[in-house]
Amino acid sequence: MCGIAGIVSNSKIEISLLKKMTDVIAHRGPDGEGHWLNSEQTVGFGHRRLSIIDLSDAGHQPMHYLDRYTITFNGEIYNYIELKENLHKEGFTFISDTDTEVLLALYSKHGKNCLTYLDGMFAFAIYDKVTKIVFCARDRFGEKPFYYVHQPGKYFIFGSEIKQLFKAGISKKFNDTQIYNYLQNPYALTNPNNEHDTFYSEIKKLPKASFLTVDNTLNITEEIYWKINLEKKLNISYEEAVDQFRKLFFESIKRRMRSDVAIGSSLSGGLDSSSIVCSIKELYKKENITQKTFSARFENFSRDEGKFIQYVLNETNVTPYSVWPSENGFLNDITKLMFHQDEPFPTASIYAQYCVMEEAKKQNVVVLLDGQGADEILAGYEYYLPFYLKELSITQPKLFKEEMEFMKTIHPHLLFDTNFNFIATTDSELSKPKQLSVKEKFKNIIRPAYKLLNKKKYNRILQKMPLNTFYNDEFFKKIANHKQYNFEYKDSSTNGFLKHSVQTCNLEDLLRFSDRNSMAQSREVRLPFLSVELVEFLFALPAAYKIRQGWTKAILRDAMHGILPKEIERRVDKIGYEPPQKKWMQNPKIETQVINSYYTLIKHKILNENSLKERKLDWQVLNIATLINQAH
Repeated sequence: MCGIAGIVSNSKIEISLLKKMTDVIAHRGPDGEGHWLNSEQTVGFGHRRLSIIDLSDAGHQPMHYLDRYTITFNGEIYNYIELKENLHKEGFTFISDTDTEVLLALYSKHGKNCLTYLDGMFAFAIYDKVTKIVFCARDRFGEKPFYYVHQPGKYFIFGSEIKQLFKAGISKKFNDTQIYNYLQNPYALTNPNNEHDTFYSEIKKLPKASFLTVDNTLNITEEIYWKINLEKKLNISYEEAVDQFRKLFFESIKRRMRSDVAIGSSLSGGLDSSSIVCSIKELYKKENITQKTFSARFENFSRDEGKFIQYVLNETNVTPYSVWPSENGFLNDITKLMFHQDEPFPTASIYAQYCVMEEAKKQNVVVLLDGQGADEILAGYEYYLPFYLKELSITQPKLFKEEMEFMKTIHPHLLFDTNFNFIATTDSELSKPKQLSVKEKFKNIIRPAYKLLNKKKYNRILQKMPLNTFYNDEFFKKIANHKQYNFEYKDSSTNGFLKHSVQTCNLEDLLRFSDRNSMAQSREVRLPFLSVELVEFLFALPAAYKIRQGWTKAILRDAMHGILPKEIERRVDKIGYEPPQKKWMQNPKIETQVINSYYTLIKHKILNENSLKERKLDWQVLNIATLINQAH
């Protein structure tokens, strides 16, 4: 895991500029740095190294191959050993044990088609001194970042983090439409209509599963190289699917255990992270290895996961470490957190993950396995249930009736309307009288139960809120012609909605948080659920293998039977790293910072005085103001 930088220009490049771009991301690679210019000084690459595979100097980057190709690479190619064996048979030779050199050899053989062979997370650029072309690519799910600025015929500048581009002199002008949508909805972080957009007007990101080429005239072409194929269907029994899932999942874990440095796991107490920790125990029981796990706990909070974490600890040979994030810690670290994230985030759970990575660094564990991605490919969130019910009501009426009965038993806290949308939950404070105004519904039901609502209903209610009165007139006129982001999914297919979650929204934002939080502490996160073979297998299965007899993630639960503690295997609630954010925001010091944040947005002519009187945007305002203060 590393950090990359690069410039392609019609004028000579100075090494000192590349060094500025890599110095600001030293946290991504504390083990080494490198800078390179081509003979004409019109192409330059920079690199910061976090040593994971082959810790020797043979892994130094930028790396050269066949006196023709030069690469700056961030990520891991998990199947590099298998690829290397095949390349050896075809006459390729290697001087290192790195996956980077394997990638260079694969590119020399297959060109852009090398991407189809990779199981990994990556963002890289390769310069071919014969064709004078720079080839840049990003992994299928967007685990590794790639930001760039392009002026046709003049320059192309890229980096792993947005702050690097500022060091190259790129404008910090904000994208007003992005800011408006985030203020309207803290989950609106990615423009579903244009994945290139960031919170800065001049800075773009290379979309996931895409590559681009920069030619010698400094023009770029871009192409998507992979999409989830819903047309592919597997005709196998549920029992066969469970066995195959377990096999693919185990193989993914084994590949992601390849490392020359210490490996541990994040453990939230949920189904996904617990499945990884318990599977490692199952896979390596003969070696009798001792895992290190890292968890976030919250003292005197009803949503603390300690009980479930303990179930896993009782059945595995692990050395556990826990962190206890607090409002004071959050207040002290929010500026650092925003510095590393570069863009806003939706909840304080991001800070809990940051603290987990910080603890892993203290314990000298460089690589952590994590369960992210499972919810989006296995229908883990409860808001997938309405799509499944809608699909069954049309395609399998008999099964629909059976599933409705199962869901009443397993999910009695959820209430549906006649269109299968969530209208409330019967849990604690979310049970409210039906005679509520739109504002009251938003306050009492929609906001705290966001994850239990489909986005269409959320956006519809949100649009009825009189939030426009909060904005500065000049700001609102600028964004008046830009529509509020539409995250609706109109089809009735459950697999289609899961594809939408993976390729259009949700997942990439979570991966951004994870990448920045881990790299802030010079740690690497690996995600076994995002093996391309595993993902393609799951999307070739019917939705009934993912939601079954009322259970979400059914195939995972059954594959882990006898491996997971039974209390985890049949958990219904999903929490994860959920801090007591409401309580934190009531801390007097944070309250003061929030009020100051409103003044910042009023000063910068984004909000007007009414926003401070109403105080309906506290979290979003705190995030945006922190971002603005850092930019200035």
